[in-house]
Amino acid sequence: MTDREYMELALTIARSTRGRTWPNPMVGAVVVNDGNIVGMGAHLRAGTPHAEVHALEMAGEAARGGTLYVTLEPCSHYGRTPPCADRVIESGVKRVVIAMLDPNPRVSGRGVERLRNAGIEIEVGLCEEESRQMNEVFVHYITTRRPFVIMKTAMTLDGKIATASGDSRWVTGDLARLEVHRLRDRVDAILVGIGTVLEDDPELTTRLPEGGKNPLRVIVDTSLRIPDEARVLDTKTARTVIACGEDADDSRERMLREKGVEIIRMPVVDGKVNLKALMEELGRREIASILVEGGAEINGSLLSAGLIDQVMTFIAPKLIGGTGPTPIGGKGFSRMQDALELERVRVERFGEDVAVIGYPRKG
Repeated sequence: MTDREYMELALTIARSTRGRTWPNPMVGAVVVNDGNIVGMGAHLRAGTPHAEVHALEMAGEAARGGTLYVTLEPCSHYGRTPPCADRVIESGVKRVVIAMLDPNPRVSGRGVERLRNAGIEIEVGLCEEESRQMNEVFVHYITTRRPFVIMKTAMTLDGKIATASGDSRWVTGDLARLEVHRLRDRVDAILVGIGTVLEDDPELTTRLPEGGKNPLRVIVDTSLRIPDEARVLDTKTARTVIACGEDADDSRERMLREKGVEIIRMPVVDGKVNLKALMEELGRREIASILVEGGAEINGSLLSAGLIDQVMTFIAPKLIGGTGPTPIGGKGFSRMQDALELERVRVERFGEDVAVIGYPRKG
């Protein structure tokens, strides 16, 4: 096997922990000696040993004189666990191949420096793009301290998210909806506006055949208009946070808190919760990824504020016609040349439906 094949194996091992390691990144490691794989490991969850430690423990003495392949630079500082760089040095490996440096500007390069000072041969950059893509949420959060926001929409071929009467069940088929539940299982939070709650009364929970975790539910409700019987107020299965304006009714807040709901009072701009301020607050609470499943209004507000980091649009081969709602509302752009363009676009198929996934071109 080649260096790239060993690193690709480490990436595969890392991906198996998707959605379970936050606030740490996904990391995989492989130890090779004399052409034989003698150790493998992944970081499983925060507070537990990192991938390198698991792989080196499996390898034992067989690691001495071998090569360690790891998808992220070994840490050099004390956090929830001791520095991995020290454990790598103790193992006696003679070479370490690293996909990417730690994106945290406070520690980037320090692990590599410690290993080099110990006489270990270092190579950095093999499969770097793959590693960066795998940990795009972590990279974004650690460098901006703001959640990575995924705007998910589902529409018909003629661009409608519902009929003129408001009927929206279901736009897409079973496989596309299953993929959305997989997304919910991986993110820290789901966000919708009060309009979606009033119209659809969603649960916003993860429903997979194998179970899955329920992310935090964030409802943007400037005036606390949410109905007392709304299903998202049942906090036995998932936590709920409502972001409201600073002048929202105090008695409504007390009632909601009694139900176990957390209330965040935020500044208001043009009669609506300031979404940029909300994202900064959620970032302070270590919410690193948000799946937006709202309607046209919240999507339009996020677009205007420049807060969308990834777009995922499911398209069903159906035609509705008429004046049904579209995925993004608001004032929009007045000129085509101002439209937000996507890059790194890919298309995936889910049964008869397709999903177009891309990233807004910054600047």
